[in-house]
Amino acid sequence: MFLISKIFWLVAQPLSIAFLLAVLAALLGFFGWRKFSGAASLLAALVLFVTLYTTSGAVALQVLENRFAKPSADPAELSCIIVLGGALENEVTTSRGGTEFNQAADRYVETLRLALKYPQARILVSGGDGSLSGEYEGESEASERFFAAFGISPDRLVKENASRTTYENTRQTSELLAREDLSDCLLVTSAFHMPRAMGLFRKAGISVTPWPTDYRTSGIATLSPDFTQPTSNAQLTATAMREWIGLLAYYLTGRIDQIFPR
Repeated sequence: MFLISKIFWLVAQPLSIAFLLAVLAALLGFFGWRKFSGAASLLAALVLFVTLYTTSGAVALQVLENRFAKPSADPAELSCIIVLGGALENEVTTSRGGTEFNQAADRYVETLRLALKYPQARILVSGGDGSLSGEYEGESEASERFFAAFGISPDRLVKENASRTTYENTRQTSELLAREDLSDCLLVTSAFHMPRAMGLFRKAGISVTPWPTDYRTSGIATLSPDFTQPTSNAQLTATAMREWIGLLAYYLTGRIDQIFPR
């Protein structure tokens, strides 16, 4: 399933769809089917326009981010924090060492803030190497260097270094929580990812408090043309599309009970 999902996403992301439509248009034109070639070219252009020059990606991602409200205040007490992987550049850290973050770095920034405020809280880092090759350092291993740099003792960390997907995050985390006798944890992940994560944790019978972070949208975006930031628009569209496809796939395969958990 992991390999299938990786290959599927290589094809299903917006820019790949536009490329494949352009290739199809070229082939149809080569064989003399001009009407079909023109239609494929038009579809490719439409996909590119929506992806690059509209706020559709931001709006679609915003719906996901708004599903679980951002907490208004820190908890009075805290004994356990679960942070889902996906914020470290595993290939870079494997070859260069240190900790190199991607756009989801807020997952670790927020976890560090909470860890410093609640020195008694344990930190469960869930995330291995999600690459196709599986040859890179797992995220929970690299995270130990990050937390140690800010004085967080390794004894506070519970490392889950085998999972490659959110589904595997949940399965592996469930076992560790039972082994370490931890319960009622905060779940820290990107806001757009929280619906799928909460659906999985609920399905597994794990009680957690959602603690969304890493917001990518303003929360007030509306659908309109946007010619100012095509690269950013493409990234937002791809992220939103991947997450919505993930929700649908997990629901159809019975991994979550609701297509859009709330």
